[in-house]
Amino acid sequence: MAETPTARRWLGRLTYLVIAIGLIFTQLLPLETLPRAFAPPDLILAITLVWVARRPDFLPVPLIALVFLGSDLLFQRPPGLWTALVLILTEIIRARASGLRSAPFGLEWATVAMGIFAITMVNRAALATVMTPQAPLTLSLIQMAMTILAYPAVVGIAYLLLGVHRPAPGAVDGLGHRV
Repeated sequence: MAETPTARRWLGRLTYLVIAIGLIFTQLLPLETLPRAFAPPDLILAITLVWVARRPDFLPVPLIALVFLGSDLLFQRPPGLWTALVLILTEIIRARASGLRSAPFGLEWATVAMGIFAITMVNRAALATVMTPQAPLTLSLIQMAMTILAYPAVVGIAYLLLGVHRPAPGAVDGLGHRV
């Protein structure tokens, strides 16, 4: 049976949703009772940015909003702030996705890194403005750096195991629309 572009798109969306739910579930498991001295990378953010940069047609805005709003509620963050910042970043990267197709990986990584840095700082500034208790700055910076450093590994895993790759320049789907 031939795989249609619509089926591939829905399979990509379902794969992303299953991975995101799995990551949220593992982060909620009480595996450690003592606070950590470092913050692990935000893998949900890294996976979302890989999907949007490489295959923007796989991730519609409502799916990203659903995943991040759900994670805001489950991780007891201010609902909607991180979601809105991630949506803004993903739409900026989605708008640049066609230009990133022919660009070297270093440029894609730098673009994503600047975006992660920007939303992390805006998030901290917004929380400080309304005097919401936050994690220490060093912990936020460690998580930001770890997420940026994890991005190439997430790209590699998404490419090798899940087949999430950049479409060729000028590629079209089954209906003749540019991908």
